[in-house]
Amino acid sequence: MKRRTLLQGMALLPTLPLLASRAPLSQAATVVPLDKAHSEWRELLSPEAYAVLFEEDTERPGSSPLNQEKRAGTYICAACYLPLFDSQDKYESGTGWPSFTQAIAGHTAFKRDFKLIFPRTEYHCARCEGHQGHLFNDGPPPRGERWCNNGVALRFIPQGEALPALRS
Repeated sequence: MKRRTLLQGMALLPTLPLLASRAPLSQAATVVPLDKAHSEWRELLSPEAYAVLFEEDTERPGSSPLNQEKRAGTYICAACYLPLFDSQDKYESGTGWPSFTQAIAGHTAFKRDFKLIFPRTEYHCARCEGHQGHLFNDGPPPRGERWCNNGVALRFIPQGEALPALRS
């Protein structure tokens, strides 16, 4: 690679977040998005959950009780109650956050995140657009995916209990 080409490419790096951080990688086609003001979500959620879901904060590793959750059940979005993960897809990744091998198809949407300079795949609830976590390609076989989720952005509903009605 020529030095000039390398330097020109490096000069463009600061613009990447402006160009691509809000560009969706894919959109879920099976879920109708909600049109709800963030001020309404703030009234329904704890300050910690609101910060993660709608300000894209991250909870401290190891702080979620969901890390130790081993029962069968469903993990739903803490904001709108859309089911996002099945317990059979949860595994211990050693990261300090609840991790899954896959999400329920069509219930997440994606975008690029450049907050740590290098691009990451960030995923959100397809219904309320609440930030859940990041998708990495270092998970277990056969899929090789690690859906690293903030526990405060989820609620666990044990198998046998009815799922709550979706919030509108």
